[in-house]
Amino acid sequence: MSNINSINFEDLLSKELKNPAFKQEFDSLEEEFILAKEVILLRKTKNLTQKELAKLVGTSQPAIARLESGSYKNLSLSFIRKVAEALGAIPEIHLRKAL
Repeated sequence: MSNINSINFEDLLSKELKNPAFKQEFDSLEEEFILAKEVILLRKTKNLTQKELAKLVGTSQPAIARLESGSYKNLSLSFIRKVAEALGAIPEIHLRKAL
């Protein structure tokens, strides 16, 4: 059953990205979501729940959930290292010239 009022996400995103303010905000969040996707993929590859990963890292399940949502603020390098170690990964952090 199709809803005539529904909008395709990709079409909406494409339209919104033409707005410079929206594009700037969207682009500023890209790294957070890339990290979140990588953590989720690695955690699932290891067949770990968020709670199990949190225990390995020495943190809480809500902290892992925030990391995986891409909304973790004030993320520390030491926390990323602990998560990476628990997942058998090595963090790579890069700086690039701003556009």
